[in-house]
Amino acid sequence: MAIIDLRSDTVTKPSPEMWEQMSRADVGDDVLGDDPTVKELEATAAAFFGKTHGLFCPSGTMTNQIAIKLHTQPGDEVICHHYAHIYNYEGGGMGFNSGVQARLIGTPDGRMTAEDVRKAIAPDDVHAAATTLLALENTSNKGGGTTLSIALLEELTAVARAHHIPTHLDGARIWNALVRNNEDPTQYGSLFDTISICLSKGLGCPVGSLLLYDAPHDKQARRIRKKLGGGMRQVGYLAAAGLYALENHIAPLAEDHQKAAQLGQVLEQLPWVSH
Repeated sequence: MAIIDLRSDTVTKPSPEMWEQMSRADVGDDVLGDDPTVKELEATAAAFFGKTHGLFCPSGTMTNQIAIKLHTQPGDEVICHHYAHIYNYEGGGMGFNSGVQARLIGTPDGRMTAEDVRKAIAPDDVHAAATTLLALENTSNKGGGTTLSIALLEELTAVARAHHIPTHLDGARIWNALVRNNEDPTQYGSLFDTISICLSKGLGCPVGSLLLYDAPHDKQARRIRKKLGGGMRQVGYLAAAGLYALENHIAPLAEDHQKAAQLGQVLEQLPWVSH
């Protein structure tokens, strides 16, 4: 009997077509800036979201942690949801890597309001940690897969901009939101200073995430990646998987959503399922 592993969208394996593209990749030493396939992936992903630069990393945890370090100084405070991945599932990385603390916003579904953000911003007082980053997550895994609409994101980031606070988006499963809501990815690029995207979840790559941003952040982001141990050598083999996924695996997410909905309908009818 065939068993379908539904623990996570991270347990997928490359298709034969993806393996083929990986095997034919043109590679070089990316630490020295010599890997053409990595460069192509970074430029392609950045342009997709309307950014100028991308940084290929082993994991979404690393891209998020680079972004936090990029925008903050030790002793600062980051506003995020209490379900946020950066708070719950990155090993206390905010404190370990950047020396910052979290100001949590708590709601049942992973969403927040502009007023929530406004109230969470620390006063200009020497007794308070300075609020220097608003970090949002779309979609919210612990919130049941909920998404934050573009309209809501505009409201939230407008509050941050009014207070001169940078914005970061943890877009681990942003591909699902784009397909489900028929959104333009450049809208996200216009709202956030940095965006983390994962290739190893819904898109089915074996490894890889990217941090997207504009040119002024590039040198410092790469310096932080080096300090975190994220420099890789002939990593174009993995970048080739990302390029294949961007070309071929986004639209089919609609089928994944349909199957998930069907599974949910069946589970709702079972007496031993609590919801």
